Amino acid sequence: MMLTACEAEDPPTMNGVDVQNTAVAAAFTVVAKTQAAIPTGTPLPPTETPTQTPLPSSTPLQFPTLQVTSTPAPVSNSGGDPCATRVLSWSPKGRPTTIRIDNTTKATVTVSLYLNKTADHEECGYRSYTIDGRNNVVITDLVQGCYNLLAWSNDPKISVKASGYGCINNSDKATFEITAGSIKFL
Repeated sequence: MMLTACEAEDPPTMNGVDVQNTAVAAAFTVVAKTQAAIPTGTPLPPTETPTQTPLPSSTPLQFPTLQVTSTPAPVSNSGGDPCATRVLSWSPKGRPTTIRIDNTTKATVTVSLYLNKTADHEECGYRSYTIDGRNNVVITDLVQGCYNLLAWSNDPKISVKASGYGCINNSDKATFEITAGSIKFL
């Protein structure tokens, strides 16, 4: 009985849920740092210069509304992961695939799509997309691999904070579906 009391305990191990939660937390940190790195659009104050040019009219220009935009922005990388600060190439190397991202919410969401580095190819990194409510985007210039997705809205009336993960191993169209609290790989 005394010998068993002195026996060393087994070292603790992480279960799969803890590993997944750690990966999601790290991905949210990358997204937060990405958003913090985006400069604000503060205009410089005008300076008066004498001129013969007539003053501009106050009639605003009408610009078309885009439904989907892709705006990758650089982030700081304190963890040492070279993929965390890399924008995913617009012509990545690897076996091609198509990804559809469906936004089933009423809010406009920002989606960060992150391709994990695999042995099949040397591609990794992220892209960012903005998708209007109840809309989708089809991305045809991606490669097969494992993807982490994060989605969030800045709409104070409709809260969307979702994450999801999926591995694509064929050239068929893979679909990720965004809901208010999760992203499902279909």
